[in-house]
Amino acid sequence: MPSTTAPAPALHADPTGAAGPSASPHAYDTGLLLLRLALGLTMAAHGGQKLFGWFGGGGIDGTGQFFTTVGYPAGRTMAVVAGLTETFGGLALAAGLLTPLAGAALVGTLVNALAVRWGGGFFAPKGVEYELLLTAAATALTLTGPGRLAVDRFVPGLRIHRLAYGAGAVLIGLATAGVILLVRN
Repeated sequence: MPSTTAPAPALHADPTGAAGPSASPHAYDTGLLLLRLALGLTMAAHGGQKLFGWFGGGGIDGTGQFFTTVGYPAGRTMAVVAGLTETFGGLALAAGLLTPLAGAALVGTLVNALAVRWGGGFFAPKGVEYELLLTAAATALTLTGPGRLAVDRFVPGLRIHRLAYGAGAVLIGLATAGVILLVRN
C-alpha cells in the first residue's frame, strides 16, 4: 500500500553542520538583491544630492558649506569626496560589483554621517536611527557578499565571497572613516 504521508521538506546544508529545513539559495539571493538595490540606490541618490543638487540637495557648494559648518576642513572638497563615494559606491553595491569595496566605501561615509548626527538622540528629526540602519545594512552586505544575482559572480576572485574579504573591507572602511574624523574639528 502506498504511503499517504507528505514528503519531508528539502534539507540544505547548514553552516553549523545541523540538518533541517532552511531557505533555498534563491531566497537568500533574492533577499540580498533587494537589500542591495534599496541601499545602493538610496546612497546613489544621496550622492546625486551632494554632487548635482538633485532631489532637493545642496549641490557641491551647499553641501560644502554644510561640511564646513560641522567641522570638516575643505568643505567643498569633502562634498565632492562624499558625493562621489555615495554615488559610485551606491551604484556598485546595487549592481553587486566589487561588493566588498563598495560596501566599505559606504560604511566609511556612513560612519562620518553618524558622527555628524550623534548627540541628537536616537529618533528623528535629530536622531541617528536612519544613519545607523544604513550603516548596519552596508556592513551586513559587505560581510555577507552580494549573493549570486550580482556582477561579482563574473569577476574572478570574487565569484565566491569569503568572510575574510568582507571583514577586511569593513576594517578598511572604518579606518578610512577614522582618519577623516581625525581631521574634523
